[in-house]
Amino acid sequence: MKIFILTLSLILSFTLSSLAQNSNGVEMADALRSSGKIYIVVLVISVVFIGLAIYLFTIDSRLKKIEKQMK
Repeated sequence: MKIFILTLSLILSFTLSSLAQNSNGVEMADALRSSGKIYIVVLVISVVFIGLAIYLFTIDSRLKKIEKQMK
């Protein structure tokens, strides 16, 4: 019974995902690419991810210092 439910749910999820896809492409991405603004979007996303990485490494180093002090 569990295998039947699992198989049915997988078939249903694949069917729904194939119906949800649009074959026309992404209009917003095409508009941003044609006007050249896509580079600004990529730059902002890159800056945010780099900022998060730096923040996480900083927290990690502080946590290591605290762990060394606790021992």
